[in-house]
Amino acid sequence: MIKKIAHVGIATRSIAVTAEFYKHLGLELDSIEVIQDQKVKVAIMEAGDSAIELIEPTEENSHIQRFIDDRGEGIHHITLEVENLEERLQFLSEKNIKLIDEKPRPGAEGSLIAFVHPDSTGGVLIELVQPASGESS
Repeated sequence: MIKKIAHVGIATRSIAVTAEFYKHLGLELDSIEVIQDQKVKVAIMEAGDSAIELIEPTEENSHIQRFIDDRGEGIHHITLEVENLEERLQFLSEKNIKLIDEKPRPGAEGSLIAFVHPDSTGGVLIELVQPASGESS
């Protein structure tokens, strides 16, 4: 089932600017990665057993740019870590939970990810993540 809250995703126009605030709280920038197929750059700032993920659009037609245009910067999603993502998606599908991704896709740091539609979660975009083998996010 769910192992932990892996991270909270925050949409931002600028990782550099937003990260400065979190640095004042004592967090450090652990990694930055561009995810080409999602048209975003993500930065991870570890926060204990969880993390803050800053998400910056790399193209005007990215889903994060549309989110920022519609709602402004802020919390985009909550990510829950699971052991077997494909099995979890199958289970949710059988329960008639509305999925954005019916199959896992590549995410940051070699992970597999899938999103659950906010219509089924009380209005919150939920990302499920299966870390790369041998890792925990």
